[in-house]
Amino acid sequence: MPLRTLTEIERSRIKRLTAESVEITLIQPTKTGLEKAILDATAPVRNFLKDHDLHDYEFQGQGASEHGVKLEAVLLNEHGSTRSTASLYRPRTKSGDPRIWFTKLPAYADPDDIMAIMVHEGRLAVLNLTKVNIDHVLDVQRSGALWELLTEIGSEATELADELLEKLRAISRNGLVASVMDARADTAIGRTLETALGIAMNSAKEPDYKGIELKSYRRRKGSRENRKTLFAQVPNWDISKFKSSREILDNFGYWREADFKLYCTTSTRTRNSQGLSFALDEKAGTLNELSDQREIGAFASWYMADLRDALLKKHNETFWIGADVRDVSGHDHFRFRDVIHTRKPIASQFDILVEQGEITMDHLIKRNAKGRVSEKGPLFKINSPSLELLFPPSKTYALA
Repeated sequence: MPLRTLTEIERSRIKRLTAESVEITLIQPTKTGLEKAILDATAPVRNFLKDHDLHDYEFQGQGASEHGVKLEAVLLNEHGSTRSTASLYRPRTKSGDPRIWFTKLPAYADPDDIMAIMVHEGRLAVLNLTKVNIDHVLDVQRSGALWELLTEIGSEATELADELLEKLRAISRNGLVASVMDARADTAIGRTLETALGIAMNSAKEPDYKGIELKSYRRRKGSRENRKTLFAQVPNWDISKFKSSREILDNFGYWREADFKLYCTTSTRTRNSQGLSFALDEKAGTLNELSDQREIGAFASWYMADLRDALLKKHNETFWIGADVRDVSGHDHFRFRDVIHTRKPIASQFDILVEQGEITMDHLIKRNAKGRVSEKGPLFKINSPSLELLFPPSKTYALA
């Protein structure tokens, strides 16, 4: 069952968790589910458990008593915590659809409350986003089980960044650093910084510092737009009905002056003017693009796992390091001044934002007068106000 539309309060609380680098997945208990002690383990929940090496429903047999798995859990609120047990199983009935249940949940949640599930030290932690004021816990109360959990997760997420930051500050305190390159090249700042940090140059995707990407720059200002492009990703043609962008264009394109094109936005929430929309197939783990023409139906598909991977590859955790350049006796020297730290996205929330219609996709397909078809996308984009639901906010640090 798809999640209901999140309230502004719930969205703001997810933003705060994202700002603290807390990974979550969401679940919505229904009235029937609370009464019968049954919750559907939706695809985002299953992926979340699998990605954290806690449980994989694909390899679980049917039958709660024979093949059920139990995990330690805790239900958190502003004032304390309640011990619980998470039961993960596939029933013998209804094709063994994956289920999850938390003991004592009916006393903790009302029907259609939105629950955030977190993982820490092999244990599940459940937080009622509808009722628990996270800002108050973190900014005012600053005590209790929930505060301790969130601050510990946040500190673990920034441990490597703090280590790298201290090394950069030590380099900056030493003053000017001579370029390791004789020529004045664009790559000189990066190569010099790598050498100062003891990172060997190689042909791989370096420079990385234990998974943190390093990019040196001369300060520039970015632009703003209503939607932000996350990445480009063509459908998986092997699992798609249509086998090329040309075929999509032939079926849904239109003339604009001399070009035959398909420029449109596809969403899970509405059909666009070409009759196209998205639908998530939880069992297959795919995102499908559908036409309202029955004879066509679903024509393009992406594995959600591939989309999450594309997101993480495109937006790795990065230190953007600004440097002043000074000519000393005809040779460049650098003074590293500041760092903008952009942190990697919370990939577990990608599926939720697609389902909520906050992440959409743009087709940019065109055939010119010579019959050549070009595709600048498909571009997966996020509504700017929802950026903080996916990315922790960037931080800026002075080095000297």
